[in-house]
Amino acid sequence: MQRFHRVTDLPIDAARSERFTSFDLVPRALSAVERAGYVTPTAIQRLVVPLLLAGFDVVGQSQTGTGKTAAFALPIISAIDVDAPMVQAIVLVPTRELCLQVTGEFRKLGADRGVRALAVYGGTALVPQADALRRGVHVVVGTPGRVLDQIRRGPLDLRSASWVVLDECDEMLDMGFIEDIDAIVRSTPDRRQTALFSATLPPFVLEVAHQYLHDPEFVNVDPGQATAVEIDQCFCEVLEDDKVRALRCLTRMQGSDGHMLVFRRTQRGVDWLVRRLAAVAGLRIEGLHGAMGQGQRESTMRAFRDGEINVLIATNVAARGLDISRVTHVLNYDLPQTAEEYVHRVGRTGRAGRKGTAVTFVGEWDGEVFEEIRRRVGRGLRQIDLALYGDSEPAVATG
Repeated sequence: MQRFHRVTDLPIDAARSERFTSFDLVPRALSAVERAGYVTPTAIQRLVVPLLLAGFDVVGQSQTGTGKTAAFALPIISAIDVDAPMVQAIVLVPTRELCLQVTGEFRKLGADRGVRALAVYGGTALVPQADALRRGVHVVVGTPGRVLDQIRRGPLDLRSASWVVLDECDEMLDMGFIEDIDAIVRSTPDRRQTALFSATLPPFVLEVAHQYLHDPEFVNVDPGQATAVEIDQCFCEVLEDDKVRALRCLTRMQGSDGHMLVFRRTQRGVDWLVRRLAAVAGLRIEGLHGAMGQGQRESTMRAFRDGEINVLIATNVAARGLDISRVTHVLNYDLPQTAEEYVHRVGRTGRAGRKGTAVTFVGEWDGEVFEEIRRRVGRGLRQIDLALYGDSEPAVATG
């Protein structure tokens, strides 16, 4: 049975690593960290960075928003031979959004060293990505299907890859990528360093870890720690017919300076709610879901990231890989189907040490699933009442 390392229990002196300068990173990686404004490593960074720098394979269990991207990016950036124009690291992620986020982090932290990172994902033309691969990149971040496509077509050669990272592994396996992942990992050298990160570690994830990693060190960040410290978690009992009015109340409380991410279960529900809220004065409200074209999705994400959108209504396509520090509120308009899904959604706010608020609407048919969430969150989840009667809009049919 695997033994987890924690912040206070490490074979390497990571527990006292309270500044990035205590890590054995190359100077130009440290200068990029300083320019990015990072001062104190997060818990996952204090645990993972020293282990990866020491050459261990690592399995990391942590929720989104804990800083794990920098935890694996910084050791890789320090190890890259920038004079060798071949792929030296492959990072696999489940979604296009996470692919762009992780690539951006590599470019930001690797700029001073001259590390070239490329995002490889579906829904966009193959040829520009293939041309960039032929010109030479050091790090490829990609979704499994498109990465495997580029390998089979020839532009992507992983025989020089000394690093493999499987990020959000549970999500990739849930999406049915196991055969693609297997083919990609087998195209890399046997002598490589591998890291796997996952919010949960069910048996099928552990099986992958033991198959591809050599004697890995297991690292755990308490799941509650990822959401409880900086996020005020609330729930409100709301009849289905009153949810639109309750959301209008929240947007008034949030004000024009806030930025709210609202989760719905279906694409149809997203479109319906966007139409219902279109007339809210002074707020720009947009939707995001998988039926939208890739260009439209990226444009919407960019506008939300830049603060031009006040309320983004989305399906779970935005639950992972959306790293936008300005999200002040997350609203579960439709209850998540599992406690794990709740944690992923709520983790979209309270990023990078900022305060955040997460509100969950609990409808009349949500009792069983909500009790599972309450058991997971514990005392950190408090009940609130919304002043719905200040809104004169009549009850409407649910979407």
